[in-house]
Amino acid sequence: MSKTSRRVVFGVLLIVTLVVSTGGALGHLGRLTLVFDRQPGKPLAIYEEVPGPPSGPPCPIDARYLDEAPDGLRGAVLEAWKSLRAKASTEGVTLCLNDGKRSRSQQQKEFDDAVEKFGNAELAGRYVLPPDKSMHVLGYAIDIQPIESAKWIEKNGSPFGWCRRYENEQWHFEYNAGYSTGGCPALVPSATGS
Repeated sequence: MSKTSRRVVFGVLLIVTLVVSTGGALGHLGRLTLVFDRQPGKPLAIYEEVPGPPSGPPCPIDARYLDEAPDGLRGAVLEAWKSLRAKASTEGVTLCLNDGKRSRSQQQKEFDDAVEKFGNAELAGRYVLPPDKSMHVLGYAIDIQPIESAKWIEKNGSPFGWCRRYENEQWHFEYNAGYSTGGCPALVPSATGS
């Protein structure tokens, strides 16, 4: 190898070493997070920390409710939501996304508020689950208002993968691709199953 080639190789190796060292130091200091930075026991993307929109414009057919953007829903879930909403629109039905994706901290606040309202975690859990059990945190659940629109989804949603899951929550629907071929599972009394 010629002297010039050795200098080029040495220079490239020096630059690579400096870049890797700088990146490692910044990562250690919390100033740089790589997308594929594995954490033991965590998925590559910590999806549960992705926040959903905190609010939205008023629902055009009932201003008591919001119509959030579907930000944060998983890819297939978002596509299923768009298809469902388009089908509803062709039938003259407006679906307002009153609540969709929530981060763990958003879900914790919802749960804490429910505990305060109902007096204890057991009763609160019938309407709002803690973050580690919520399909909203995982990006698979939506709450639809007004109830007339939710009833339309209950009747027409399974071909799109959407099913109501709880007897006590007419507004709560969860996405599962299997629902489009297998139909909806039986309702459970509440989010806690009782």
